[in-house]
Amino acid sequence: MRDLPEPTPDGEPADAGALWRDALLAAALVAVDPAGLGGVWLQAGPGHARDAWIAALRRLMPASAPWQRLPMSLDIAALSCGPDLGLTLATGRRVETPGPAARADGGVLLLPGAEGLDRGAAGALAQILDTGRAPGAVHGPGAAARLALIAFDESAGEGEGLPPALADRLAFRLALDAVPLAVTEGTLSPLDAADVAGARARLDRIDVPPALQEAMVVAALRYGVFSLRAVVLALRAARAQAALTGGAEVGEAAAAAALRLVILPRATCLPMEEAPEEAPTEEAPPPDATPPEDPPPEDPSEGEDQPSSAEEIQAMADRLLEAVHAELPPEVLASMAGGARRGRARGDGAGQRRLGTQRGRPAGVRPGVPGQGRRLALTQTLAAAAPWQALRRRAPGQRLAIRRDDLRIRRFKTPRETLTIFAVDASGSAALARLAEAKGAVELLLAEAYRRRDLVALVAFRGTRAEVLLPPTRALARARRALAALPGGGATPLGAGIDAAAVLARDAIQRGQDAQVILLTDGKGNVARDGTEGRAAARADTAAAAAAAARAGLDALVIDTAPRPAREARALAEAMAARYLALPGAQAETIAKAARAGLEVAR
Repeated sequence: MRDLPEPTPDGEPADAGALWRDALLAAALVAVDPAGLGGVWLQAGPGHARDAWIAALRRLMPASAPWQRLPMSLDIAALSCGPDLGLTLATGRRVETPGPAARADGGVLLLPGAEGLDRGAAGALAQILDTGRAPGAVHGPGAAARLALIAFDESAGEGEGLPPALADRLAFRLALDAVPLAVTEGTLSPLDAADVAGARARLDRIDVPPALQEAMVVAALRYGVFSLRAVVLALRAARAQAALTGGAEVGEAAAAAALRLVILPRATCLPMEEAPEEAPTEEAPPPDATPPEDPPPEDPSEGEDQPSSAEEIQAMADRLLEAVHAELPPEVLASMAGGARRGRARGDGAGQRRLGTQRGRPAGVRPGVPGQGRRLALTQTLAAAAPWQALRRRAPGQRLAIRRDDLRIRRFKTPRETLTIFAVDASGSAALARLAEAKGAVELLLAEAYRRRDLVALVAFRGTRAEVLLPPTRALARARRALAALPGGGATPLGAGIDAAAVLARDAIQRGQDAQVILLTDGKGNVARDGTEGRAAARADTAAAAAAAARAGLDALVIDTAPRPAREARALAEAMAARYLALPGAQAETIAKAARAGLEVAR
């Protein structure tokens, strides 16, 4: 067998070279065992690194292996096997035509735009990877779908990525955006399709010693990986690596490579070094103690074919961890120790989605009667009726007998917009305490809302009235300008500020949008709705405005911006039926992070 790839050229970053070598090794392992390893979560935008990796995988896969590409607007119907309408009508029985998953049997299925995948399509793909069968297929050779899935994730920020159910079924996670062109061109895989073919022929004969299996489980647990599926994928990767190197069984080198490629990207912590145990001190026996009897002689046959001891398993796990860390650059280990390699949480991408029957992207069909905006799915209706034609009575000259139960209507998927309304207390008390931090937090939250393609609005209340500084918009630059010009000082018309935010929220709900209000205040109003000063009237108006918001069921979050938690702000949150966050002494980033977490809970 050929050696592994050579080191990266001089002058290139060590971590980029190591990352690319691991990416080439992952491509070889996928080519050896595509269905067993599930596939690759490829975190890279369009560019040289992604193209070079796909080209390397193509060179290693058998020439006869099919490659299928799924559409960007993926739904369950696009994955499923469906009836061949012409043959079904001609024969009077259901004749299936394979879908893209079935056509990729034995090869590769490419999934672009995986970061925007909805849960239904993700569940269908997970079912394909688990069962090796295409959804909708009843029987026959067209039902098989044993494949490797390559999920292209082009998301740049945190909060996006694959659904966890699908990510857990893909053995490898590769982030290639940091790999420069010189590395991809200067470091090529020395393996070819003939090497992979030989490894495939040996794969079924590769064994994993039980002691090594237990050691890999221990190593995964020490990395904070508790998914049994991840451990199974690591074991399969170790067998494929041993097959590539020509071994008869999996050794520690192959196991360490599998841990580095499969378990390490899922790690939630670094293994802690255990403190050395102190040797126990031997105490002299008391004078009247009976001397211990000599132990019985050991039977030479004992210990043969016995399971390894816990100490041996731990020692083997320690060696595996040392081998993994020896292959990593120091800066990667340092970033892991700081928590930089934790898995990314998945957000909902470009807004929530709702299903309907009138407009949007196609999202399958369902039984129903067309009319009142519902569109007939003609092909699916004919496919539902075709198998029953031989049993149905038809009038003279009637070629098809279609009944009400056969009718199908189209479903569409439309993004559900969310309006985030920031209501900022710009009065004198807030300006003296936390207005600067509040501005910074609002700007960070505005950027987060813009990334999700949400609408944002900005309400400021000070003096005698509340003012909508920014109507609902997606223009981030305009929002920043309005925020920078936000003045501070004056009295606190808190009731008017709540009313203004509530009006915007109610208008958004009437337009079919979701609305959420983030209220930054210390809760101490001193101006009534009509502009007159007086704490008693201001408290009454604030209570009335909060009660109206609660009755309307507005989704709200009250952030207490006082230097110390104020009981007025907590009471205001309770009256609005809103969540409450007290952040005394916090900076803008802390306020934004807490507000974002509170809003995610509400979603």
